[in-house]
Amino acid sequence: MKVRDLGEDRLIEQLLPRLSLRKAVATAPGDDCAVVEAQHRRKLLVLKTDCVVERVHFLRGTNAFNVGWKAMMRPLSDFAATSAVPQFALITLMAPKQTEVAWVKELYRGLRRAAKRFEVSIVGGETSSTPGPVAISTSVVGFVERDRAVSRRGGKAGDDLFVTGRLGGGLKQKHLQFIPRIAESRWLTKNFPIHAMMDLSDGLGTDLPRLARTSKVGFKIQVENLPLTRGAKLNDAISEGEDYELLFAVSSRDRSRLQRAWAKKFPKLLLTRIGSLNRKPKTENLKLPGGYVHFQQPS
Repeated sequence: MKVRDLGEDRLIEQLLPRLSLRKAVATAPGDDCAVVEAQHRRKLLVLKTDCVVERVHFLRGTNAFNVGWKAMMRPLSDFAATSAVPQFALITLMAPKQTEVAWVKELYRGLRRAAKRFEVSIVGGETSSTPGPVAISTSVVGFVERDRAVSRRGGKAGDDLFVTGRLGGGLKQKHLQFIPRIAESRWLTKNFPIHAMMDLSDGLGTDLPRLARTSKVGFKIQVENLPLTRGAKLNDAISEGEDYELLFAVSSRDRSRLQRAWAKKFPKLLLTRIGSLNRKPKTENLKLPGGYVHFQQPS
């Protein structure tokens, strides 16, 4: 059997049970970030690693600054999904020996600019030669208060589902220039009990079933309510991926207060109720075309 026969989610499901986890692990592998106990009583340690790979996350010839920006912002988007504050980063660069030095310098300029945006310090890393393609791995460490940590696991039947921003424009350059919703996430968990949250990196058609499955609930969405990027089609919003917006579940009792407060705090950023979670343990109640699945996409 090849990894392409399983796909990303089923492969991870087979690997995770073999990991030995200590009691200090607050959020186990399989979520957006790992969250573990720290010496600080009020805070949890948050860790995340992510990568961008040539021909998977960017095409050859893509501006190196934008590649660096994306390489840093991808794990920071997962921090947003956890409502965590990033602090330190490590960068691993794997590149062929014929790579231009000027390209690498521009890549690191993008990494530094993105890190500075969220006051993250790049404190080290590693470089290695490879036959190709170019790959950049970014590991980030930070914290989240115990009473504000969010995962995919807490969704409840009856919760409303919301998304920030607009969907379907990820592959039209947005995926190289996006800004993670850390500020919005931190505001949400300060003011509302957010039950479950994740970032939309692989597309609503893949990520929403993940959230529902992890929370052991079903879901129903009103596709006509999906907020589309100008020029995008409905299928783009569901299947394209790379939007890096927040998808979250909150009690329906908080709906009106949330919508009013959001409009005042973030008047330029759309917040849309797209549906709800329900008691059905399976998500076959709504057939969504899937988003991006690693190992199963055409090369």
